[in-house]
Amino acid sequence: MNPLYNAGIHLFRLGVKVASGKNKKADRMLAGQSETFARLNSELDPGRRYIWMHAASLGEFEQGRPLLEMIRRERPELGIVLSFFSPSGYEVRKNYPVADIVCYLPFDTASNARRWVETINPEMAIFVKYEFWGNYLEQLKKKDIPTYLISAIFRKSQSFFQWWGGTFRHMLGCYRKLYVQDEASARLLAGINVLNVDVTGDTRFDRVTDICRTTHEIAQMEALKNTGKKIIVFGSSWKADEQLYADWLRSHTDICGVIAPHEFDNCRLQKLKEEFTTKQGDTILLSELTSITDTADIYKCTKQLKCIIVDSFGQLASLYRYGDIAYIGGGFGHGIHNINEAAVYGIPVIFGPKHQKFKEATDLINCGGGFEVSGKAQLESILNTLISDEKTLYTSGKAAGSYIARNIGATPAIFKSIFDI
Repeated sequence: MNPLYNAGIHLFRLGVKVASGKNKKADRMLAGQSETFARLNSELDPGRRYIWMHAASLGEFEQGRPLLEMIRRERPELGIVLSFFSPSGYEVRKNYPVADIVCYLPFDTASNARRWVETINPEMAIFVKYEFWGNYLEQLKKKDIPTYLISAIFRKSQSFFQWWGGTFRHMLGCYRKLYVQDEASARLLAGINVLNVDVTGDTRFDRVTDICRTTHEIAQMEALKNTGKKIIVFGSSWKADEQLYADWLRSHTDICGVIAPHEFDNCRLQKLKEEFTTKQGDTILLSELTSITDTADIYKCTKQLKCIIVDSFGQLASLYRYGDIAYIGGGFGHGIHNINEAAVYGIPVIFGPKHQKFKEATDLINCGGGFEVSGKAQLESILNTLISDEKTLYTSGKAAGSYIARNIGATPAIFKSIFDI
């Protein structure tokens, strides 16, 4: 790669090292990367062929997961190395059983990339959505290892399409094929003469559909549903989101909120419990609710519930099935979280204005299954409409569910293309 790119990578690495003294994520990343090559050397089977998939973080992993699981089912002879860059992905999925090895991907220096590719010598490499690491891509191309980008989406503002973006356009030439989400992305790529492109859609639709089919029932949530209260699930909630809906939720005694904070510790959980407990109802942790097993006690508890605070990871997808409405957080920060995970259950989804990078948000707005809010008053107005008008609630939810159903199928299409079936 060119000197400016490599200098940028080294500056990035230096910045993470400086931050690691005060930032737990940065510290975990560096600690994990320091173990990567020793783990590969000890855990790789010299006689086995491997596929390498890289996902930046947890969201990208969920996007790539359907393809990984199809590869495991259909091509069990192949080993799988799964790498993450972010601790938020690795720490949650480090024990993912489908992969043979799960590890951190070291910084994209020329020496790391060369050592990585020579150590694994993968049969193929698969990157998810936004992963463009120039030195790794260059090494893969040098070794003639088929490399693919899946569920990618491109926008005109990206570096590839700027006059100064030659380095990034060079990266695109390292992929054997790019599987993109939509025709708009294919047209943009064609405009810079990148033609090895297939429009296959987004594998996240397959993933959320699989989750919907396999989520486990929660008896206590079933009991809450049977009380007749409307349930609103506030998924991946940040403080900026809570500032918008807190007053409205506290003032509506006939509504039960399920709040799943995006990140939490004991202090944040306790503050949420205190903030949402009212004279009209109790607020408890999900773990407290699910620990109640006596039928009479469950009935008594759910009748008095105002709010449930989710205090464990991996529960949100199962909780959306009990919601009448979902509010998805992050839209007043860096960007919304997974709205498909809620929409698949046929409920309307609400989210903040920072969703431009997510095609599904625009699509859901256009089909009537999603609602963008820019502030507190607009959110309260939409919530009031949905809870008071059963017809609007039903039609919006049906539109959301139908949108997901129309877009499944990317995973088998990509699998068949990669393995030339």
